[in-house]
Amino acid sequence: MESEETEGRTLVQVISEKYSPENFPYCRGPGVGVVIRTSPQGSPVKDRLNLPSILVLDGCGITEAGDEEEVATFCAHVVELDLSHNQLKDWGEISKILCNIPNLDFLNLSMNPLRGSSLEPGAAEAFSGLRRLVLNNTHVTWDMVHALTREIPELEELFLCLNEYESVSVSSRLCPSLRLLHITDNQLQDWVEVRKLGLMYPGLMSLILANNSLSCIHEPEDSLQRLFPNLRSINLHNSGLSRWEDIEKLNFFPKLQEVRLMGIPLLQPYTDQERRCLMVAHLPHVTVLNGSVVTDGEREDAERFFIRYHLDCPEDELPQRYHTLVARYGRLAPLAEVDLRPLSHVQVAVRSGDQTEPLELRLDQTVADLKKQLRSVVQLPPNKIRVFYIDRQLGYPLEPQEMKYGARALHSYSIRDGDEILVVPKTQ
Repeated sequence: MESEETEGRTLVQVISEKYSPENFPYCRGPGVGVVIRTSPQGSPVKDRLNLPSILVLDGCGITEAGDEEEVATFCAHVVELDLSHNQLKDWGEISKILCNIPNLDFLNLSMNPLRGSSLEPGAAEAFSGLRRLVLNNTHVTWDMVHALTREIPELEELFLCLNEYESVSVSSRLCPSLRLLHITDNQLQDWVEVRKLGLMYPGLMSLILANNSLSCIHEPEDSLQRLFPNLRSINLHNSGLSRWEDIEKLNFFPKLQEVRLMGIPLLQPYTDQERRCLMVAHLPHVTVLNGSVVTDGEREDAERFFIRYHLDCPEDELPQRYHTLVARYGRLAPLAEVDLRPLSHVQVAVRSGDQTEPLELRLDQTVADLKKQLRSVVQLPPNKIRVFYIDRQLGYPLEPQEMKYGARALHSYSIRDGDEILVVPKTQ
């Protein structure tokens, strides 16, 4: 296998081997693929091949197209082709493949060593039918990207991740059809480079910019509205944003509904609850944050939290969003701090005959433990007394509740400070 990959293999060879009758049994039924009967003498095709319309040929050591007539015979019906993790170095060979697949909609070329390779004039026309193109970790140049997008009038999705881009080269020709751009894991740190994407792709609806260390969003409000007029979703995970002013600028994208913002320096000092609430309050038009829907109830709670969070800020440091929310909800008082932890100790009155003495009880004790504790108070052994609990918190007398069961825990009686324990000697 290693020697074959070193020498290189053609697309035709890989298809013949992968989809031979021995490796890919003939499947009957509508929509399963195209059956190719015995081909001319000398062809590598065996008795028959049953090819699906979605071909996955990743990691097969492919370096070239092979016989173009056989590519056309095999792949005329193919709509999706995955050629990732191969050894394609020449755009000319890729063009030969596409010329013979007229119905191709999706092409994945990720992890092919295409750095420095270019297309001959006119060869990019072979890509014209694509709607989705994946060029991750190919180190394809921007000039090559522009050469392709100029010839693909209905391109909707473009993937350019892991290509070590530090800058963006602007094309003189726009690509208005593009709706989704994945450009994660590059080195785009300056907003001046990101804004070029808005200029080239005015129809962009989803921009995935995660893992680019973008340091800020340096753009006036009116310019942001013009740059990304149709943007509905943006992913800025693990960027370098460190100011709330940059988050507020996301509000200037007129159609933005979904934002993903995790792993940024700005949010590191906050708890998970604070992060969520402050982000929701800063982004009033965003309906999905970090993959979770923002409900009306959550938004109101977050906006009220935002006001209270800034109560102790100096007047000159209050963000504009604070004043907007105060105009809606008023100046809210701090929430009362309520300790919801269960009680562990209570102070009760122990009454025996005409005597009453204060006593601190541990509520994790049992009734049997209580009777032992009362021995020093009433001077009677545990087996010689009956113990009753009297609830004094209700404001009206209740019949005393006898504490009969020695194994029962005291906290199960809901004893509180000020209640009473009545001790009665057992009669003979």
